[in-house]
Amino acid sequence: MDIDYRLAFNMAPVGLVLSRNRGIMDCNQHLCEMFGATREQLIGQSFQILYPSADEYERIGARMLPILNAKGHYADDRIMKRVDGRLKGETFWCHVTGRALNRAAPHESGIWTFEDLSSRRPVKAELTAREREVAAHLMDGMTSKEIGRALVISHRTVEIYRARLMRKYKASTTADLVHKLMEG
Repeated sequence: MDIDYRLAFNMAPVGLVLSRNRGIMDCNQHLCEMFGATREQLIGQSFQILYPSADEYERIGARMLPILNAKGHYADDRIMKRVDGRLKGETFWCHVTGRALNRAAPHESGIWTFEDLSSRRPVKAELTAREREVAAHLMDGMTSKEIGRALVISHRTVEIYRARLMRKYKASTTADLVHKLMEG
């Protein structure tokens, strides 16, 4: 039996992207639906179009580079934004997984999956770019010192952002904050 790989790519139950130098070379229908865009709007664009800010695009790209070099793959939960349609600009939690085709030059080309987590983890509070990064690391179970190292900021600065998140989410403890972040 012959397998139609193009059909499998297009009909996959997750968003799929083939990338080159952090640009979208091809994507499937599920990704288009998730981000509220057409293939024509996405093909040839930088991944930056899918991020809430250019700063987050740059920081996440820099953070994933050494991991892609070492392991050849990368995964995290992050807040992304819808590109077009009635939900244009809406932010949502997304699980992103990728594999570099060349570990020596990890951004050169890759395969990426995107899974919309908004049905089980809606974004309820307006967060700054840094608050989104700290929140993502808190949900991974990282300490302030670990987050500080990952984001190249002091652990005291991380604690300030965590305190802001706790106020925004009306959380009494870090565990309560993480629980509320997971719920949205």
